[in-house]
Order: sequence, then C-alpha cells, then structure tokens
Amino acid sequence: MHISSGRWAYGLFLALLTAFLWGILPIKLKQVLQVMDPITVTWYRLLVSGSLLAAYLAATRRLPSFKLLGRKGKGLVLLATCGLLGNYVLYLIGLKLLSAGTAQLVVQIGPVFLLIGSVFLFKERFSVGQGIGLVILLLGFGLFFNQRLEELLTSLSTYTTGVLVILLASTIWTFYALGQKQLLTVWNSMQVMMVIYLLCAAVLTPWAQPLEVLQLSPLQGWLLLGCCLNTLVAYGAFAEALAHWEASRVSATLAVTPLVTFVAVAAAAWLWPDFVAAEQINALGYFGAFVVVLGSAMTALGPSIVAGWRARRARIAR
Repeated sequence: MHISSGRWAYGLFLALLTAFLWGILPIKLKQVLQVMDPITVTWYRLLVSGSLLAAYLAATRRLPSFKLLGRKGKGLVLLATCGLLGNYVLYLIGLKLLSAGTAQLVVQIGPVFLLIGSVFLFKERFSVGQGIGLVILLLGFGLFFNQRLEELLTSLSTYTTGVLVILLASTIWTFYALGQKQLLTVWNSMQVMMVIYLLCAAVLTPWAQPLEVLQLSPLQGWLLLGCCLNTLVAYGAFAEALAHWEASRVSATLAVTPLVTFVAVAAAAWLWPDFVAAEQINALGYFGAFVVVLGSAMTALGPSIVAGWRARRARIAR
C-alpha cells in the first residue's frame, strides 16, 4: 500500500499548481471544441503528453518495467486507464453542453469520491467534520443551481444532460485516481502517466479524426497545444502530489479549482469578449460556488479539524 513521503510543503505546491492548471483548462477547451470533436481532442492531449514523457524517460533510461507489475499491477493499470479515458471523453462532452464554470464546479464531486474511496482502500479517516463538510457541499450545489434547480429535477434538458455527464465523468475519474495512487508503489509518477496516456491514446485511435486539426484557426491551434501541455504538467503535478501528501489533503487543495475557473472566465470575458462569454450566474449562485468549495475542503480536512479541536480541549482540561 502506498504511503506518502511526508514532504507536505512540496505536495501543497504541486496540488496548488494542479488546481490552477485545471482551473484555466476548460476555457481553452471550449474554444477548441468549437471545431474538433471530444474524442479527437482527447486523443491529441493524451498522445502528445504520453509521447513527450516517453521521450524524456527513454533519454534518461528510466522507462518503466512491466515485469515489476504482476497480475495485480496490470489490473491497476487497466483500472486507471479506463478511469482516465472515460473521464476525459465524458468531461469534454459535458463541457460542450455547459459553461466552463458550471462544468468545473460539478467536477468537485470527484475529489469527494476520491476521499470516500481512500477511506476504504487506504484506511484514511472519515470523521464527523467530514460529514458536516459533505452536507455543506450539497447545500452549496443547491444554492449554485438555484436558477435552474427545477429544470435539473424535472426535465432532461441539455443543461441537465451536461450536469449528469460531468457527474459520471467525475465518478469514473475516482477509479483512475485510486489506481494511480497504488501504482506509485511500483513506478514513479512520470512512468505511471506515460503508460496510462499512451494506452488511452491507443484505445481512442480508431475513432480519432486527426485531420480536424487543420480546421483550427491559429489561435485555436495554440490553445490545443496549451491543452496538451496542460495535461502533461497538471496531471504530472497531481500524481507527484499524491506521492508526497495524503489523498485527503490533496483533495482539499483541489477544492479551489472552480474559483480559479470563475475568476479566469471573468478576466477572459473582460479582455476578449468576442471569444469568451461571461458566466450567467446570479449572486446567490456565486455564493453557492463558494459554499461548495468550503464544503469540499472541510470534507477533505475533517480529520485534521477534529484532531486539532480535541487537542485544544485536552490542553484546556490539563
């Protein structure tokens, strides 16, 4: 079973970097998806990232050895590959139906699922504080969707479909994250990501349309390249963060990702109104987004909060 290295400051930096890169990613993807289909975009992202990692590992003579895996390890590779592949494709399908901010907020359910999975697989704690955080998170979702709550609950509209697809993508992502964390006992983070990326790209190849890239404008072409590099750096930072910090604390840090997206969308809509549309959310919706982030962070950090409270009580009692 994987045990974190304890270098929490480094793990925090990597988690924050991941949150920032994931936060700005949907803005770039929305532009590329105007021309390319989700499968082809995913294929390019995975193929470019995996190839760059393979070239680096080959140059440094650090290519992964499959002999170390065994049957269980190969099963984990398959689990992580299916999880990441399903997440990438479904997320882009949902993103085409939703705004960048809404899609990124719904994705917040993913780290919560990761936390719950970590409780069962890695024996991490689930406290009363985490339960309270989960309730706050659900309340925040209710506030965020206040303008369209009836639509979500009573009809299968385009908006509702987008939300459901993103929820499914987040659920599938949990299998990837749990499988990847356990693979870190055999390979380092770059080796894990190289194998998963290239396997995912190979699976998608029959359905990809590579020539769609010729239809992109110069700006969209650069944004696609940015998405590919974002994939490489963000998921590499995420994988490395899991190697140095508990999954629960990484999840808490990733909770700020939607706020990064909302700020980035607002800034982009102000600077480039012809390309990026502002979020159509009222004040209560923005407050709900903040509550979701707060609840997600509390859910992940519940054990630390409770332990600190008990320690203070013990000191006062003495």
